[in-house]
Amino acid sequence: MPDLDLVFGGRVFCDLVMSGVTAPAAGAEVFADGFAVAPGGTATRAVAGARLGFRTALVGATGTDLFGAAVRSTLAAEERLDLRWLAKLPDAHTAVTVALTNAADRSFITYEERATWLPDVLPVPLPSVGACHVGIAEGVPAWVADVRAAGTLVVGGVGWDETEQWDTALLDRLSAVDAFVPNEDEALAYTRTSDAEAALDALARRTGLVVITRGAAGAIAVDAGTGERCEIPAPRVAAVDPTGAGDCFVAAFCGGRTAGWSLTTSVAFAVLAASLSVQRLGGSSAAPTRTELVAAITWHREHGSLPTADWGQVLEHLQG
Repeated sequence: MPDLDLVFGGRVFCDLVMSGVTAPAAGAEVFADGFAVAPGGTATRAVAGARLGFRTALVGATGTDLFGAAVRSTLAAEERLDLRWLAKLPDAHTAVTVALTNAADRSFITYEERATWLPDVLPVPLPSVGACHVGIAEGVPAWVADVRAAGTLVVGGVGWDETEQWDTALLDRLSAVDAFVPNEDEALAYTRTSDAEAALDALARRTGLVVITRGAAGAIAVDAGTGERCEIPAPRVAAVDPTGAGDCFVAAFCGGRTAGWSLTTSVAFAVLAASLSVQRLGGSSAAPTRTELVAAITWHREHGSLPTADWGQVLEHLQG
């Protein structure tokens, strides 16, 4: 057994989320119908992993300002979340994102400084780790290669390319990871393909395990090593805020793989976790708990709406 099930490394934000609103036109004002403050970015994945019952650590940095204090205070209240690798930088501002969300989509305004990006060197070495997720856009730091060499499953992700150039050279970095989990827009843009299945196959030629999230359509995945392939639909839910749904998906998927579940079961679990998160306002604050997942599995079983997967394995973990 590894000392930690999950490690999430990347940028940590203080999210200011306003719901029921779209970005105003120049010179205009709009009013939101809900507001939340929560840790965001990589912290959303870390909170989700911990709430799902996995021993989780967060690697990143905040400032020592008001926003950094709010992020740390909230994270410290989460059970199973280890913050030893979350650096405090007195000379940096904590990254802040204002998220404008509605049931269908969201837009962001962000301020951040280079100092709070994923550190190249860790202040304290990591113990043994089951799975580690990092973004590949800025390159993969050496400490990730070290944990991978020690047997950790390394999962890569990407974010929105603000230049909208979607440089295909970024895909060369997939050689540094074991699995890749982009959303459908990212997958299509980087592979220059027109549908998710074609993008899946193109990415699988770069790294063996690929999962593409598709929002309300669920997710598709392939393991080139075993040949296992799956398409998991998402349950129909009343969405309130999609912020952080992809992060909850990633956390649940990584946890499932660490637990030894099949690709299909891991993806089905991740889709269900993401579907719960969109029903509440906020990113990390909307991450579901084990109790909520058990209730959701029970409800969907009764209504015949669970996709085929080994839900017994999932329940054994959630109720353990």
